[in-house]
Amino acid sequence: MKIATRLKLIGLFSAIVVAIVGAVLFSTTQQVRQELNKNQAADEVLNAVTALRYLSLEYGLRSEQRIFAQWRLRSASLGVLLDSGTTFSGPGDDANIASLRATFASVGKLFSLQVATRALPEDPATIELASRLTGQISSKTQAMISDAMGLSERSRQGVLAAQQREISAVMAFGAIVLFMILASTMLTFRSLVRPLERLREGTQTVGAGDLDFKLDWHSRDELGELASAFDGMTEKLKQSTVSRIELSGANMALQSEIVERELAEKKVHAQLERLNLLQQITRSVGERQDMRSIFQVVIRSLEDQLPVDFCCICLYEQGQAALQVSCVGLRSAALAQDFAMSEHAHIPIDQNGLSRCVRGKLVYEPDIGDVHFPFPRRLAAGGLRSLVMAPLLVESTVFGVLVTARFSPNSFSSGECEFLRQLSEHVALAANQTQLYGALQLAYEEMRQSQKSAVQQERLRALGQMASGIAHDINNAISPVALYTESLLETEAGLSTNARSCLEIIKRAIDDVAATVARMREFYRQRESQVQLVQVDANRLMQHVADLTRARWSDMPQQRGIVIQMRYELEPDLPPLMGIESEIREALTNLVFNAVDAMPEGGTLTLRTRSLGPVSGAPPQVHVEVGDSGVGMDEDTRRRCLEPFFTTKGERGTGLGLAMVYGMIERHGARIEIDSAKGQGSTMRLAFDLPAAGAGAAPPARVAHKTAPLRILTVDDDPLVQKALRMVLESDGHTVVAADGGQAGIDLFHAAQLRGETFALVITDLGMPYVDGRRVASAIKAMSPATPVILLTGWGQRIATEDDLPADVNRVLSKPPKLLELREALAACVHDRENA
Repeated sequence: MKIATRLKLIGLFSAIVVAIVGAVLFSTTQQVRQELNKNQAADEVLNAVTALRYLSLEYGLRSEQRIFAQWRLRSASLGVLLDSGTTFSGPGDDANIASLRATFASVGKLFSLQVATRALPEDPATIELASRLTGQISSKTQAMISDAMGLSERSRQGVLAAQQREISAVMAFGAIVLFMILASTMLTFRSLVRPLERLREGTQTVGAGDLDFKLDWHSRDELGELASAFDGMTEKLKQSTVSRIELSGANMALQSEIVERELAEKKVHAQLERLNLLQQITRSVGERQDMRSIFQVVIRSLEDQLPVDFCCICLYEQGQAALQVSCVGLRSAALAQDFAMSEHAHIPIDQNGLSRCVRGKLVYEPDIGDVHFPFPRRLAAGGLRSLVMAPLLVESTVFGVLVTARFSPNSFSSGECEFLRQLSEHVALAANQTQLYGALQLAYEEMRQSQKSAVQQERLRALGQMASGIAHDINNAISPVALYTESLLETEAGLSTNARSCLEIIKRAIDDVAATVARMREFYRQRESQVQLVQVDANRLMQHVADLTRARWSDMPQQRGIVIQMRYELEPDLPPLMGIESEIREALTNLVFNAVDAMPEGGTLTLRTRSLGPVSGAPPQVHVEVGDSGVGMDEDTRRRCLEPFFTTKGERGTGLGLAMVYGMIERHGARIEIDSAKGQGSTMRLAFDLPAAGAGAAPPARVAHKTAPLRILTVDDDPLVQKALRMVLESDGHTVVAADGGQAGIDLFHAAQLRGETFALVITDLGMPYVDGRRVASAIKAMSPATPVILLTGWGQRIATEDDLPADVNRVLSKPPKLLELREALAACVHDRENA
């Protein structure tokens, strides 16, 4: 019979046995479950009878309605248990159930009689009857308890018997399984193991060269067929085999070839690993743009994957006598400390390996223990024995050396040395490209900055041209206001305090407007050296700014139902700073306006001053701050907010406010600091350096006395300026003749000369139609060279700065004119004429 057929029959028999045993186990399990259910029902009957007896006795003592109701409920549940006849079906159970039912019915009748007796009037006969009924009920229920206990005992015996049957079935099943295992083992040993052992013995014998061996195993299964095939194979081998000596020689040759092939394969595998490592390092190096990270990648890769015990890269400058350690491997750091070769350390170049390496040669020292030069001896002192130094060479110039070493002597193969040479070439090329990339980035950044500066200068030039175009008209418009305001402040002694304060604010505002117009074209230029700096009280200046801007931060927001609270944090006894008060006031005004615009829903506007002592050699400073609790700025806005024409206000903004503030800061040699975050408000801080002791003394006050009454010709095409100028001069006692336009002025002066009437002085505007101020001055000097001419113009400061003073003009005054400057010019002209 075939082995496969035997195994199938065994499997079928095992399945049948398992099915039979499973059926037996299922039957015994069902019996155990049935006996357990019977035991549980018997326990419930016993508990119910016990509770009924207790309630009957308790009712006999107290006769309460609650006890009666509980007795009824317990009696009903007991009746249900006794009526279910399917649970108790064993031998003897029917008699117990019948006895329990009869006794239960009798107890029910006795309890009903007892309840009726309790309803009768109490007398000795009734009490005696109730006591007898209670005793009968107690004896009946005791009998029921005995019958219930009998039921419980029989059910427990049934459970034990069922469990015993189940255990017996399990033991029988185990015996059957054990028998089957033993039978299968014996069959397998007889059918498989013995033939296979015989076949193994034959294989060993034939393999040893004995081709006369026969298995002689005759069976009709697979092993018999295999034995027959084996015997046939030995017969064929006997006819075709070679001699044992030839076979041994061929085997030895084959073994030698295998060894050679294994060695070659190992070399190829090592070469592929090194090429792969070189590719990995090259790819990693190509992803980096700084030399130090390139060196770190190379050293870490060599330590982890080549591997080496010590590795570092040193930089070399042509003509130097030492190398500088640039990067040391993480695993080599401890050894580097012992060798005094930590980063930035210098290594003298000896006359052995290092000198050859910096000349572009790869240096390999198989055993540096026998080398007596300083650098190899330094490495040998730390236990290193084998050393390779590869030059970092670019365009025939060595700029560094790759140093690798191992603890074992002769541990670097020729392939590894070649790999280190190739790696050094790649590293050198990558480092050179990094340097070129850095130079390119620097050149690009310089070009971008140059382009940015050119664009910025073009913007500034455009702004200067626009400012020059409107300066004359603005100055003409505010000149009458300036003259009237100064005249009122000087001549009207009866002005109220409030009126005088308002006029002073108007005067400061006019001065600031005039200074703004004069600086619009040059707010990025350095301060001219001829501008006189004065001491400025920052606390008083803050009060002036608050008064000037009150309408913007108080009145106008309140009209929209918005409240902006002004808070002052002014340091007392603040030292004065040196500057131009009008420029600083104008800058602070712009900052206040920006702070108000940043609080569309209201908030807190803070004006703060404080002083700082010398810190780390820096001079003492005064900080002037304008803060708000508004919307704040993001990082991009904060970085660009000082650029000209950059604004976040849309069409409402010009982008010049903060740019002019920055121009004022540059002219004063101060700095601006911006603290801002989105949604957290902004603080603009102006930091002014305080002068050295004694350097900031205030200049003497300028006092210009009124000159003797003069006959003055004024020439201007603006009637308002004419009227204001005439009023101011006449208030000083002068006689004023006004001419409307340049030609009219020349004609009036000529006519006066013909009449023998002379003018002590001529004041003419510069920008007039047809005949401008230069032509008027030229004509006056042609008719009367000794007559002084004062040129009054909106470009006065520009003309004075650019040395564009006309030849026929004695003095230039800027619009709007100040009384002090006007009187000084009159006095200077009179003085020059008298001394001519």
